Amino acid sequence: MARIAGIDLPRNKHGVIGLTYIYGIGRSTASKILAEAGIPETKKVSEWSDDEQNAIRNVISENYKVEGDLRSEVQMNIKRLMDVGCYRGIRHRMGLPVRGQSTKNNARTRKGKKKTVANKKKATK
Repeated sequence: MARIAGIDLPRNKHGVIGLTYIYGIGRSTASKILAEAGIPETKKVSEWSDDEQNAIRNVISENYKVEGDLRSEVQMNIKRLMDVGCYRGIRHRMGLPVRGQSTKNNARTRKGKKKTVANKKKATK
């Protein structure tokens, strides 16, 4: 089992795909990491030797911010926006979409479950 940056990588996947299980590493970053470490992309995670795993660990720790450090940085950036009181920070605070999406019909992911508002009944004459 390859354990890199506190994450157990799946053994039966190619190296490029396996590295994407680490928060902050996508496909292109994973291929760059493997190129720097000198490992072919098609090599499976289970076939990596200890030296290759250490090379990958060194490349990631020296050049990339991943997992806990990256998560805390993202949260600090969001908190800064909220403290400043800019538009994006207010949208974060209210739990609404931040990047200009429409909220009239959709945006249920950010807004949460529907809160039905009953209509007032018309007074009968």
